[in-house]
Amino acid sequence: MTDSGKWEQAVQRLWAVSAALVLAGAGLTGTAVPSGAAMPGMGATASASACSTAWGSGVKSTAEAGAVPLRNVTVSRGACFDRTEFHVTGPSAKVGHHVGYVETFRQDGSGDPIPVRGGAILQIFVSAPSYDPVTLQPTYAGRAGKPLPGVNVAGYKTFRDTRFGASFEGQTQVGLGVRARLPFRVLQTRDKLIVDVAHTW
Repeated sequence: MTDSGKWEQAVQRLWAVSAALVLAGAGLTGTAVPSGAAMPGMGATASASACSTAWGSGVKSTAEAGAVPLRNVTVSRGACFDRTEFHVTGPSAKVGHHVGYVETFRQDGSGDPIPVRGGAILQIFVSAPSYDPVTLQPTYAGRAGKPLPGVNVAGYKTFRDTRFGASFEGQTQVGLGVRARLPFRVLQTRDKLIVDVAHTW
């Protein structure tokens, strides 16, 4: 074999190794799909391991008192779960919450039942009032018994309905209608309390 032939073979081997490394890297990237908070399952696709949702469906709660007002509630869809985000402003202290499934969604304070569509109802209390504690001016335009303003869950895999309950004694109550009693988790970033409900068990 000529020196030219040996050089061509060496170049071909180098390209083959490079291609293998690129494909391996792509496989690793597809395994964990990060969101803005570096959490798996928010990309368009996710592997079985990325969709692990061993969170359980029991009550999740912390007792931190709330003084920072709620500014907005938004929803989004991931490959493994549907997400609700409660946007708060102010110091990055922990936001108290109490999240759990209920048979009937009842308005905090009055106890009046509020219908929520879906196979199960996830009740969410966030220790953030929907008004400014100093001026008492509303900071979030939720109305009792009505869908959350600006939120549309049509076409979501897990979410079926949203209802505003009340803002009472420093906390805001929301009812989330979901397809079934599915696993969920509660997370917090600097300015958001996040509730993810899995697509499947």
